[in-house]
Amino acid sequence: MSTSQAENTQSDGKSFEQLRHECLMKGVLFEDPDFPAKDSSLFFSEKVPVHIEWKRPTEICKNPKFILDGADRTDICQGQLGDCWLLAAVASLTMKKEALARVVPPDQEFNQRYAGIFHFQFWNHNKWLDVVVDDRLPTVRNQLIMLHSASSNEFWSALLEKAYAKLNGSYESLKGGSTMEAMEDFTGGVGEMYETKAAPGDLFNIMKKALDRGSMMGCSIDITSSAESEAKTSTGLVKGHAYSITGVEEVNARGQKVKLVRIRNPWGQVEWNGAWSDNSREWNYIDSAEKNRIMQNSADDGEFWMEFEDFKRNYDKVEICNMSPDSLTEDTKHQWAVNVFEGNWIRGSTAGGCRNYIDTFWTNPQFKLLLNDADGDNTCSVVIALMQKNRRKLRKEGLDLETIGFAVYEAPEGEDHVGKDFFRYNGSKARSRTYINMREVAERFTLPPGNYLLVPTTFQPHHEADFLILCSSGSGPCFLHHYHFNPLSSGKEIKFDGLSLSTCHSIINLMDVDNTGKIEFQEFKVFWEKLKKWIMLFLSFDTDRSGKMSSYELRGALKAAGMQLNNPLLQLVGLRFADENYEIDFDDYLTCIVRLENMFRVFQALDKFNRGRVQMNIMQFLMLSMNV
Repeated sequence: MSTSQAENTQSDGKSFEQLRHECLMKGVLFEDPDFPAKDSSLFFSEKVPVHIEWKRPTEICKNPKFILDGADRTDICQGQLGDCWLLAAVASLTMKKEALARVVPPDQEFNQRYAGIFHFQFWNHNKWLDVVVDDRLPTVRNQLIMLHSASSNEFWSALLEKAYAKLNGSYESLKGGSTMEAMEDFTGGVGEMYETKAAPGDLFNIMKKALDRGSMMGCSIDITSSAESEAKTSTGLVKGHAYSITGVEEVNARGQKVKLVRIRNPWGQVEWNGAWSDNSREWNYIDSAEKNRIMQNSADDGEFWMEFEDFKRNYDKVEICNMSPDSLTEDTKHQWAVNVFEGNWIRGSTAGGCRNYIDTFWTNPQFKLLLNDADGDNTCSVVIALMQKNRRKLRKEGLDLETIGFAVYEAPEGEDHVGKDFFRYNGSKARSRTYINMREVAERFTLPPGNYLLVPTTFQPHHEADFLILCSSGSGPCFLHHYHFNPLSSGKEIKFDGLSLSTCHSIINLMDVDNTGKIEFQEFKVFWEKLKKWIMLFLSFDTDRSGKMSSYELRGALKAAGMQLNNPLLQLVGLRFADENYEIDFDDYLTCIVRLENMFRVFQALDKFNRGRVQMNIMQFLMLSMNV
């Protein structure tokens, strides 16, 4: 687990310590402007069904505690939100004290230096983030309605859920997910998934080694339709529900070795009622001392044991988050080198879809992967993880997880960006097992040393998303280099002399939504995301890296940016910005695209006028704004 310093995430740039100190000096309790105690922080697609009051723990009970008698897995009881996947990961986190202390910093309480503010840390896109929240929690009739502890005066788990909801945009954004996702966010670890019905023969040993190495584990039962979600079976298990795996043991029962798995339901109740359940007769077949050690204080707390064969029959998936990329199927430990790269799939430019769409597949981002043979055995161990970014936060905009995957090819010599014919006639050397709509797809490969080409894609073309690639090599350094149109990578910068004053004015006019004459930090963050996409679009048309693009390709560039102009408008734009060689440099391109975006924003607000009148106004406005 990384020990790097966490970045502050508050919009004003202040740290937890600064904010707490300010509140103490002013004698006030912190109220978080970035995640207010309002319905919008709870739901984005529906109205709050009941009257909810936001209350601080000091208003809910007497003598509230942040952590009471240590944080453990009994502190996690699910509320009204469908985030069992998160709770299963929190339960596993409580068993890893070092990881827990990172996610839940211990310097917090309700007595000394209490100011109504708490903070938590999460691993997000390859860095630690420090997330602050106020301690106002949603309640109905003075009872917490979301995640809560079994102890009515303990609040660390409820506040942790609130911080994670803030990170992802709202509580509703936490509905549905993979336990692996949260486990990785709590540790910065490397995830692996096993299908129990097609698992390796040594799955039990893999799971045991995982717990011995400090890994976190979860499991779940698949559903065939939404109607089965969280349906209870006759054996006490719940379909479509996330569980934590908290123990793996081998015991002697009547002279035979029996493999057992301990599982916890984050509901804090509803348990397996078959063999080796809490009160089953099987416990009478083992030594009483061993029984006491394994059972401890067994109660109806949602935790239970199962025989391993029953476990495989009833559960479908096992998710393991390892603290390092070392394989659980071998005893060798490697020194892992990790490379990280960020990229985008942009409609009309770099969103080519999977290999089924051969005509556009080659336009996807391409990464050169150099694997060195450090062990002298002519093999290289490599773990490749493809993660799509910020999709939970984008749910309120109607977006959700894309279906993603990747393929690895042997790289041809001397080519920067490989074209369509290469993929038509060359097969992949490795690839993700499937395309799936999960946040992350990760695979472990053993490949000969050499140069490879890594191509991450969405399943269908023209689907946009931002992504992150982590490549971990256990055979010495793994060098990852972006072949494609990335404005931030070495040797791929745009050639231009800087932005003109006119362009800067246009940017301020576009982004200064509160009319202060300045761009605030939040406004700049929005602009920066737009600018990255506009840069990548420009580079996709500036094929010779001259710093200019052909005016004939302006229609395609604007269409890829989501702007469709008719011929008269396009001709005006070309006349205004193209030089005598029918080329447009980056400064003029940016001025053009910023002014057009500003224009479309204005005329969206004028949509109440009839279309013909608006069309005339667009023409007039364009001529004025483009100085034609």
